[in-house]
Parts: sequence; structure tokens; C-alpha cells
Amino acid sequence: MTMRAAAIRLKIPDNEAYTALAALRRLGVQTGRIERSQIWVFDDDGDERDFAQRVMANESLFNPNKHELELLAGDRPREGEAWIAELDAREEPVRVRGVRGGRRYVAWRLFEHGHEPASPQTVRAAVERLLCNPAIERAMYS
Repeated sequence: MTMRAAAIRLKIPDNEAYTALAALRRLGVQTGRIERSQIWVFDDDGDERDFAQRVMANESLFNPNKHELELLAGDRPREGEAWIAELDAREEPVRVRGVRGGRRYVAWRLFEHGHEPASPQTVRAAVERLLCNPAIERAMYS
């Protein structure tokens, strides 16, 4: 069994990300851009070569008309990114061939005005001020 991670984000403008960006700026978190995506970390027994096709075949996860898929190198947040999960989140059953289960996160990836990933301090401030409600959620970030 191998852990594989995929980010699924909208191709179309994301109003929720735009609203979060505006709110963060009002709260004093200066960032140039923010992206929101769903992160799935799968327990996968299948072949790595067709992993993307297997994920995209599940219509409850991926709609080719509105989503794009990015396979991630690891199962941890990337630079400038925070993953948010509910405190009691458990592995969810997922209908993807070769997958035993998966964990879902909401990812917020922040970028500086020059398109570089945001600093850890900026990500931490965004998580603490807006992106995570510690009463019901937990955040992971680098």
C-alpha cells in the first residue's frame, strides 16, 4: 500500500478563494494570491502510472468540465500551503479502483505578489486569523 496525494481545484474563477483573499488583506495578512483546492491522500494499492486516470474516473471527486488535477509529490502541505481538516475526520471510503480509503483536506495555498509561495509566517497568520477554526478543525502547514 502506498500513500498518494492529489490536489483537485477549480479551472473556473473561485469565488471562495477571492473572498478569503479579500478578508485576509482586511485582517492584515498581505498576500498576492490564494488558491483553494481539495487534497485527497489515498491509501492506494494500484499502479502509479494510471493513478491520475483512476482518480479522474470518479465523477463524485472530479468533473473534467470544471476541475483540474495535480498529483503531489508527498502527503504533506507544500511551501506556502495549509491543509485544513475537521478534528474528527476519519478515512473516508472512496470509489477509486485500487484505493482502500482516503483523507480529504481543504488546501489554501498562498503566494507573494511576485508569485513565490508565501512565507511560513504569512501562512501561519492566515491560518490563525481566518482559514482554520481551532474549535472544530486542525491545520497542517510547513
